[in-house]
Amino acid sequence: TGMPKGVMLSHRNIWMNALHTIAARPAEPKQVFLHAAPMFHLATFPAVINVTMNGGAHAMLQKFDLKELIEIIERDKVTSIVLVPTMINFLIHHPDLNNHDLSSLRRITYGASPMPVELLKKSMAAFPGCEFIQGYGQTESSPLLTTLMPEDHVTEGPASVVRRLASCGRPILGVEVEVVNEAGIPVKIGEVGEVVARGPNVMMGYWKRPEETRETLRGGWLHTGDLAIVDEAGYIYLVDRKKDMIISGGENVFSTEVENVIYTHPAIREAAVIGIPDEKWGEAVSAIVTLKPGSTLSDKELIDYCAGKLADYKVPKYVEIRDGELPKSGTGKILKKELREPYWQGKSRHIN
Repeated sequence: TGMPKGVMLSHRNIWMNALHTIAARPAEPKQVFLHAAPMFHLATFPAVINVTMNGGAHAMLQKFDLKELIEIIERDKVTSIVLVPTMINFLIHHPDLNNHDLSSLRRITYGASPMPVELLKKSMAAFPGCEFIQGYGQTESSPLLTTLMPEDHVTEGPASVVRRLASCGRPILGVEVEVVNEAGIPVKIGEVGEVVARGPNVMMGYWKRPEETRETLRGGWLHTGDLAIVDEAGYIYLVDRKKDMIISGGENVFSTEVENVIYTHPAIREAAVIGIPDEKWGEAVSAIVTLKPGSTLSDKELIDYCAGKLADYKVPKYVEIRDGELPKSGTGKILKKELREPYWQGKSRHIN
């Protein structure tokens, strides 16, 4: 999603992450884990160690192909899998999903990017026999920092409990995680700050990038670049990446909040919200979406839909409806950088 950096992880970093993961998630009996994400990515590489430590078996997907993924789950009686939200979105809308026996699947772990709440609810309904776990972290932390456990995936009940579906959970055992302001002081409940972490799983640094290493690991903490709030029970809610935050008319707009609303519209398949340069507002909130097969929707209809659910300054001023799929990285993340580039060409900085 940016310029590539080499992250130096020691044997100890990866080993401690494995121990943290095992402490956070009870081991599955007779586990068959399907590696669906690219093996270079920290969404699946740690499972090589974690699953083996638990005596589990490994199934491999050569490249991400929905038809093959479904067939492997059925053929090899796969019990657990790690998927990014984009993969899950395509999976639950696959026309052959109900034509295969996927009853062996017991655990779906998701992460690498925020999961829209509506998509999570639909996924849980599509796989009622599965427990869902969210893992939040990044390559720099080997990667796990927090988990949202199955017991936290509650769709009905008190609002204070149901809202946890929008969180990335609480810090795992063995790692310190805080949300701090610019001065490095923990924020108050409901205030936005940056997620920072420290522990034996935090990287050694960036390969041949000493200045970026010092900036990211300053004060003894890993500065993730993720913005979040914390509730009274210690659950962390990601609101955006620092670089994805839109400043429109002097107001901070977090793209994930707008995307969560857009995903509640029944015609939406994929959505990405970005800031584009605007003479009046500095940056204008813009939504780029794709639709489900057979669905129709105009840009005005989507803007009106959002207007009924968001404050005025958060409502997209522009909507682009695209055919096909939005551009993605090798790990399935929507490439907002690529979506933004055409709008910012010729400008000396990508902030307005």
